[in-house]
Amino acid sequence: MVSIREINPGLQYGYIPTEWICITFVSLFGISTFLHLVEAIYFRIWWLLPTVILAGIGETIGWSGRLWSSQTFDGNASVPYLMQISSTIIAPTPLVAANFIILGRIIQKLGPQYSRLKPRMYTIVFCSVDIAALVVQAVGGASASSATTDSGAEDGAHIMLAGIIIQLVAITFYVTLAAEFLFRYSTKRPFRGPAAGDAEGTLDHRSRLMIIGLGISTLLIFIRAVYRTIELADGWTGDVLRTQVFFDVLDGAMICIAIYTLNFFHPGFLLSRVMPSIANEKAFNDSRETTLSLRGMESSPGSRKDYYAGSGVVTQTQVV
Repeated sequence: MVSIREINPGLQYGYIPTEWICITFVSLFGISTFLHLVEAIYFRIWWLLPTVILAGIGETIGWSGRLWSSQTFDGNASVPYLMQISSTIIAPTPLVAANFIILGRIIQKLGPQYSRLKPRMYTIVFCSVDIAALVVQAVGGASASSATTDSGAEDGAHIMLAGIIIQLVAITFYVTLAAEFLFRYSTKRPFRGPAAGDAEGTLDHRSRLMIIGLGISTLLIFIRAVYRTIELADGWTGDVLRTQVFFDVLDGAMICIAIYTLNFFHPGFLLSRVMPSIANEKAFNDSRETTLSLRGMESSPGSRKDYYAGSGVVTQTQVV
């Protein structure tokens, strides 16, 4: 049997995207993105909007482009092709940023003294690198999209490859630091003494589930990054890029499972104790201020009021 590639070797994809596969991924990414939006609003975790939800929107757009290509003659229309190639390369980057933030929240809960970096630095350092990788990939995608020659398109691919490699290196360092933290925590070997306000938390059932979910998501994203590195290094006409099953499994399926993993192992369910709502945080601060005020009154040399919680008894003693 003669393949479509042998009939028309000039196909941009090297194949025509399979319609039902494209519909499946568009639907799956759309559903997950909607669920993440509902969860973000319910738990008031607003950093999910520019991370996981943005990634889901990008993947939905990318797979919509592939679906569009499956409907065109020979799958050779330029607009949907460029639409899917740019979106599916860039979209997982915000998802990686979400994993960086979640690791910082886990460290804050279990004990910052066991981490080489302070919890906030995971967001600052790794998200900064992630943004740099995103910019490089976007520049490469724009360059490839606007190229009028094969050499120009290859230059764009090389720029995108640099962005993917930056992301791959960042994930490797992130996994190394996470593994070191878990080792130090489990063996009670703090990296430094606890700072003011640091407290060692308990590795409870919810924390374990969040770590498992984060591990699954990170592994899937890492596999996808390795695949994309090999794909872009092989070039636009390479066998890796022009084999549909590789893309469907090692890109689409990996990111789809990763994003659904965070639907089920959601930080709102599992890390809510270290991410209080604004109302709860305000109540805590008000209570703390009241306590400090009462202590100040008790230590006053003029008069003292003794408050007994829950009894409603208030006594005032004059000091002579």
